[in-house]
Amino acid sequence: MFPDFDYVRPQSLQAAITHLADEAAVVHAGGTDLLGCLREHIFAVKKVVSISAVKELHGIDEAADGALRIGALTTIRTVAEHPLVRRRFSGLAQSASEVASPQLRNQGTIGGNICQKPRCWYYRGDFNCLRKGGGTCFAVDGENQFHCIFGGGGTCFIVHPSDIAPCLVALNATARVAGPSGVREVPLEKFFMRPEVDVQHETVLEPREIVTQILVPPPAAGTRSAYRKVRARRSWDFALAGVALALRFDGRRVVEGRVVLSGAAPVPWRSAEVEQTIRGKELDSDVIAAAAKAAVAEAEPLGKNGYKIPLFQGVIEEELARMSASA
Repeated sequence: MFPDFDYVRPQSLQAAITHLADEAAVVHAGGTDLLGCLREHIFAVKKVVSISAVKELHGIDEAADGALRIGALTTIRTVAEHPLVRRRFSGLAQSASEVASPQLRNQGTIGGNICQKPRCWYYRGDFNCLRKGGGTCFAVDGENQFHCIFGGGGTCFIVHPSDIAPCLVALNATARVAGPSGVREVPLEKFFMRPEVDVQHETVLEPREIVTQILVPPPAAGTRSAYRKVRARRSWDFALAGVALALRFDGRRVVEGRVVLSGAAPVPWRSAEVEQTIRGKELDSDVIAAAAKAAVAEAEPLGKNGYKIPLFQGVIEEELARMSASA
């Protein structure tokens, strides 16, 4: 059963921010996550503020400097299929195409995708867990086969559910955010909240703030990006293990790169270990094997998710080998 709530559809961003001042008001973008949260009574809601009529939040264009600007209400399907994204930011197009099912990609938005709530079955179920204000993370000794192997901090062991967010972090993207105090920009790498900092919030968004735009800087010459996702089923499922890569090559040598794991941690997990292993080197079999091993050296699996360690190793080896073959 859905709770009773008021519904408003303001025509401007400022009007939406004003409505969010009301008690238990929440933002409605595509609604693919919000409707589930309402049905499951994840949080209290008295007003739903739809931002779908705010025209400035839609669309994709290219800035004068070659940066990509994506309105937060742009659908995931549009991101996956847009010619500019596919041509210059192929990893982002790949990550968007891996989200859920075609129906959900048609409805869901890029802003909603990076801000979605955790999919942990304890959080979504009738359990008063830490993230809902309780005193226990039930995943520690419970059914934790889909939970994190990095970054739990001894606190909360969710995995971040987004496929797009890891790729945006790999591409060094920024979120533009509007709120009562004006507009600010937050690097995506600093946008997501680790549980040891604040176990009840997934992002650094302040009350009444709305993500309005995603800004992706132009890739340097020689940069290639990719996203690989492993899941239990071809559609619908979230990542068991995944990797987003944005590597800059000089010939066959990796000059620099950003490597971000999905399905691994409560936030998109940047793997400095892989980056350090491959920097300045050609991706031969020895380097690739060393990078895959380094990626999981600090992993701390729970009782039922140790299988993720060889899974991540395999995914990273395969994607680095694919990158090497195209260099």
